[in-house]
Amino acid sequence: MAASLSLKLCNISAPLFRHLLSAQNFSGCLVCVAHKHTYESHKPNKRINYQRTHAQVARSLRVKDNFLHFDLVDKHRKSALQQGTENVEEVSDVTAPRNYRFVMPEFMPNPDWKYRDRVLEKLERQDMFRRRTVINIPEFYVGSIMAVTVSDPYAPDKLNRFVGICIDRGGHGLSAFFILRNVVDGLGVEVMYEMYNPTLHSIEVLKLEKRLDEQLYYLRNAPLEYSTFRFDMEPVALPRGSEVPVNTLQVPLNPKPWEMRWERMDLKGIIPFELTEKQLKGKAKSATPWVKHDIMVDYRSKVNEDEEEAIMAEVFKEKQAANLTQRSSKAILRKRRR
Repeated sequence: MAASLSLKLCNISAPLFRHLLSAQNFSGCLVCVAHKHTYESHKPNKRINYQRTHAQVARSLRVKDNFLHFDLVDKHRKSALQQGTENVEEVSDVTAPRNYRFVMPEFMPNPDWKYRDRVLEKLERQDMFRRRTVINIPEFYVGSIMAVTVSDPYAPDKLNRFVGICIDRGGHGLSAFFILRNVVDGLGVEVMYEMYNPTLHSIEVLKLEKRLDEQLYYLRNAPLEYSTFRFDMEPVALPRGSEVPVNTLQVPLNPKPWEMRWERMDLKGIIPFELTEKQLKGKAKSATPWVKHDIMVDYRSKVNEDEEEAIMAEVFKEKQAANLTQRSSKAILRKRRR
C-alpha cells in the first residue's frame, strides 16, 4: 500500500522505484529521494551534543573583547601590507606636573583590561573637556569641605545647595562621582553627585584639605560633631603656590553596633582603641599582609606609566587652553562694563 502510494505521489516508474529500494545505504523518505534522485541531499542530520560542559557554556556566553590585543596589532603593523604606513609619533612639548593624576583622577581609565575601550575613553575625555568649559570643577580631595548647587524643580528658586565634607570620590570618565556628608536636624545626610551631571550648576570648595584615609565612611559611626558644617560657611582661602594641607584629626567611634568592622581595617583617622581577644583573632584571620608585596596586584591596579603620562599631558594641555579662554572672556566682559 505504501509502495503504490509512493508511486502515485511521485509519478516514477516501477524499475526506478525498485532501484531505489535496493540501495544499500538508503535511509529517509521515499518521496523526497524519488524527487531528488540522490541520497547525498537527504543525509541524516549530524548529531548535536547538547550536554556541553560548563567550560564550553561559559566560553560561548563570554563577552567578546571590544578591542584588539597589543600583540595582534603589532603583528598586523609589521606585515608586508603595512609597509610605508608607519605611525609617526606625535611629539608634545606639554608635560603634566608630577602626580597630576591625583588632581583629576576621573580622567584615568579603568585599570581592569576587561573594561578598557580606547575609542570610548577618547570620546569621553572630549565630552569631559567640553563640560568643564561650562562649569568650573575645582581641585578637591577626600576630606575637603564643599558646596554643590544643583537644579531642583521642587525648590522655591529651582536650585538646591548642599554643604558637606567629601567622604569618597571615585569612578572613571563620565561616571565619576563624589559623596558629601553633613548633619541636618540631628540626622546624618549623605548625597552622591555625578561630577559631569548636566544638572550641576556650581561646585565650590570652601576648605581645601586632605585626610589621613582615602575614604571617610567611618564618620557614620562617629559623633555627629565631626560631620557637622554650617551651610553659610565662608570659604577659607589657601595661599597660592602652597601645598594642600593634610588634616591629621583622629575621631573617636561610638559604641557598637557599627556598619562595618572598622577594627579590621588599617585606618589612621580613628583614635586607637583596645581590641578584645575575639576581635584580635578576627583581625588576624582577615589580614592579607602579602598583598603589599604582590607585584602583579600592584601592576593590575594601575595604568601603564607611559599611557598615564600621555593622558595627563593631554588633560593638562586642555586645562591650560580652557583657562586661557576663560581669562580672555573675563577680560572682554570687563572692557564692556567700562
